[in-house]
Amino acid sequence: MTESSEWLIYRGAGEPHDGIDRLPAPPPWRDFASRDAAGSNGDGSEDRRLGAHRHLAELHRPGAEELEMINAALYLRRPLLVTGSPGAGKSTLAHSVAYELGLGNVLRWPIVSRSTLQDGLYHYDAIARLQDVQIAAPQGADPATPGSPGSVEGIGSYIRLGPLGTALLPSDTPRVLLIDELDKSDIDLPNDLLNVLEEGEFAIPELERVADRLPGGEAEVLTADGTKARVRDGRVRCRSFPFVVLTSNGERDFPAPLMRRCIHLELGRPDHKRLATFVRAHLGDEAARAGDDLITHFLERSRSELVAADQLLNAIYLTDAAAPPSRDRLADLLIQRLDRPR
Repeated sequence: MTESSEWLIYRGAGEPHDGIDRLPAPPPWRDFASRDAAGSNGDGSEDRRLGAHRHLAELHRPGAEELEMINAALYLRRPLLVTGSPGAGKSTLAHSVAYELGLGNVLRWPIVSRSTLQDGLYHYDAIARLQDVQIAAPQGADPATPGSPGSVEGIGSYIRLGPLGTALLPSDTPRVLLIDELDKSDIDLPNDLLNVLEEGEFAIPELERVADRLPGGEAEVLTADGTKARVRDGRVRCRSFPFVVLTSNGERDFPAPLMRRCIHLELGRPDHKRLATFVRAHLGDEAARAGDDLITHFLERSRSELVAADQLLNAIYLTDAAAPPSRDRLADLLIQRLDRPR
């Protein structure tokens, strides 16, 4: 094998070989086994992802203005709208707050063009309930038997709260909710969020209709955490308003009513020091020193092109771990501009 192909695992030669044995360990942010092990409490039950959250928190070192705006949102119980370019640390901010203040796992709601308010609040699986009733019928089960699929008491098993709905469950301390990339939503979602973010409660009509027939008016439902919670009278009401972080890449403007209800934080492009810290936290001191020239190159390109810090991380990891012969060319291929050239 030639020197130029020594780093290649897949060679495109059309012949099977054992090159996969030379594949190095995955990057830290893609090593799910190690991440989960670091966050496990021994039995794998509670806070399984704590190691990942701790790692994300260590990446974020906010400046004075960021600290002031984050604390303003905490004091005022207002959502924090964080805008900035990809890789500026918008999502990491939520994990940093949750980890430092001991607020548990971050509830994450990734927004896509089809996302609706209902997705964030709860989902009632009527089809699964009907199927379970039909399966139980030939066995002679009485649909009215408490706990059976068709019983009033069994309805909670078919309701699962979404990330927003789970964040609004009553608790002594606030949960942290990350509504990620809100600018990807359709035009209605930002307006649909207004009332829930203002009132801190919502109704589950399927439970409201049968609340007077439920024991104590309560039903046990599933949560976005995979745990169970009790809902009384078919309504979820928070006691402590969640710390809500809405992120945006600045691709669209939001309606004035939403902006009025939020504390707005604009994150600028990271400088050399911040990028070096970012690389160091993920890959260690040696990789940060070895990739210093790539950081400089990245910053030069970011002045005229839209590039993301994740691309820089990919380039430094690969050129350090795999040591390809065409290091600079590969780095250029990995750090591709995300906007269209004008």
